[in-house]
Amino acid sequence: MIVDFDVAYDGHVLKGDQYVGADSNRLLYLHGAGASTRRGHHLLRGALQQRGIGSTCFDCIGHGDTGGALAQSSVASRTRQAQAVVAARGVPEPLAIVGASMGAYNAVRMTQSHRVDALVLIVPGVYTPSAYEVPFGPEFSAVIRRERSWSDSDAWNILSRFEGRLLVIAAEHDATIPLEIPERLVVAATRAQSSRLHVVQGAEHNRLWSLLEEDPVAFAAAVDMVAETLK
Repeated sequence: MIVDFDVAYDGHVLKGDQYVGADSNRLLYLHGAGASTRRGHHLLRGALQQRGIGSTCFDCIGHGDTGGALAQSSVASRTRQAQAVVAARGVPEPLAIVGASMGAYNAVRMTQSHRVDALVLIVPGVYTPSAYEVPFGPEFSAVIRRERSWSDSDAWNILSRFEGRLLVIAAEHDATIPLEIPERLVVAATRAQSSRLHVVQGAEHNRLWSLLEEDPVAFAAAVDMVAETLK
């Protein structure tokens, strides 16, 4: 069962849905930037639902069914949008969070405001603190396009305090996220109950789960890895 919902936020209506799970419904799923929407993550969410794990996901401002202009949002706003959805939908804590691309950084930031005992970061992006509150647009792009702008991210320090289970999934041929970022995220999580890096061979930034789907055995193994982290 999939339940659609609306959440009012700062003059907008965040459009989302819950894939209802038979065993657990504490998973928050955060999509990425660009043209990303919640609907682009149906493969993993559907496979998790089949394993009893429900998920709540929404289209951030400027994306998908929520619409609006990206300039009305920022990385920080995305975190606050996620907090609003968790509160409005009563997603139970401790949360489990899956974050893809930019959503991975929002997932890390959510550990500062909520009890989180499981993080799955997929092709994860991280950002310099100076970019956090900058509205999306030319100024934001200028900040993050500086050479290695992500190197002074606060993600490393935040993750060093995380005590739950961490799984980082990277794409072998990711032209957007250098492998150094997922590697460093795993290394930073020194207090984590468990931490693991899985690199999907042949995958690209925007073609990971669809590639895995072509090999049912590899797809099932990757989903099982995610489910084991989340449960």
